[in-house]
Amino acid sequence: MPDRVTEMQVFQKVAALGSLSAAARALGMSQTMATKHVAALEGRLGVKLLHRTTRRLTVSEAGRTYLEAVEPILDDIAEADAQVSAEATEVQGTLRLNVPVSFGIREISPLLPELSRRHPALRVDLGLNDRHINPVEEGWDLIVRIGALTDSTLVARRLAPCRMVVCAAPTYLSRHGTPASVAELSDHNCLGYTLSRAVSADRWCFGAKGEASVAVRGTLQANNGDALVTAALGGQGIIYQPTFLVSREVAAGHLVPLNLDCQPVSLDGVYAAYPANRRPPAKVRAMIDFLVRQFTPIPPWERYSMPADPRSAA
Repeated sequence: MPDRVTEMQVFQKVAALGSLSAAARALGMSQTMATKHVAALEGRLGVKLLHRTTRRLTVSEAGRTYLEAVEPILDDIAEADAQVSAEATEVQGTLRLNVPVSFGIREISPLLPELSRRHPALRVDLGLNDRHINPVEEGWDLIVRIGALTDSTLVARRLAPCRMVVCAAPTYLSRHGTPASVAELSDHNCLGYTLSRAVSADRWCFGAKGEASVAVRGTLQANNGDALVTAALGGQGIIYQPTFLVSREVAAGHLVPLNLDCQPVSLDGVYAAYPANRRPPAKVRAMIDFLVRQFTPIPPWERYSMPADPRSAA
C-alpha cells in the first residue's frame, strides 16, 4: 500500500512536470507505480487533484490547495534527511548536473575523469542544454550557467570570468574588409546566436552594461555556439561569442578578434547554482569546489593567447 509521503512526492512532481511519465523518471519509478500513487492519494482524499487530457495533466483547484499545504512538509522532510544521511558528509551517489551544451562539452566533460578519480563513489548524470532550467521542477542537483543568475530561489557561486569577443576568419576579412567600429557591423554578414539574453541574434550590444548596440543581420542564425564557430571558420561571417568557444581558434590564427571602438558586453561570469531551500549535500559541495579549483586563478579558455580584456587595465 502506498505511503502518504510517497503519494505527496509523486503528486508534487507530476504537478511540476505536467506528466506522469516525466515524474516517474525523475523519481526513479515506473509510470504504473506513479499512477497508483496518484490514484491512491485521490481516493483517500475523495477529490480529483489532476485534470487529465490526451496531451497533459493539469492541477485542479483542489490540487493547487493541497499542493500549497504539502510542499512545506516535503521540504522539511528533505532537509531532515539531508542533515542526518551519509550523503550529507560523504561524496557519493548520483549528481544530476545540467550545463550549457558547448560549455559542457568543451570545459566540463574533460574534467570528469579527474573528478571520478578523486571521488570514485560519485556518479554524474550530465544534462546538456542551453535553455532556462528550473532545478527544483526538473530534478537537477546543480546547474551551471553563463551570466549572472537573478533567480532568488537559487544559491549561486561564481566559478570563473567569461567575456565576449567579436571575430571572423582571415578569409572572410580579406574578402569583405575588417570593421573598425560597432556601427560598421551592420554592413557585414553577422552570424547570430538565438538563445542569448545578453546579445540577441539580430542586435548586438556593447559596453560594460550593453549601453551601445547595433542591428545586425546575416545568412545564419543558430541556437548552438559551436555551429556558429564552425561557420565562421569556413569564412561565412562574423561571430560574437564567449571566449571559451573561440580561444583555441584565435590562438591558432584560424579566427581573428576585431578591435572595435567599443568593448564587448560583459557576461559577468560562469555560475554554479542549486536550490536555496535545501542544504546542499556533499556531492554538490564537492562538485562546486572542484570546478572552482579547476577554473582558478585562470580558467582553461583564457590560458590561450587571447587579446587582453580592456577592463583589466582600468
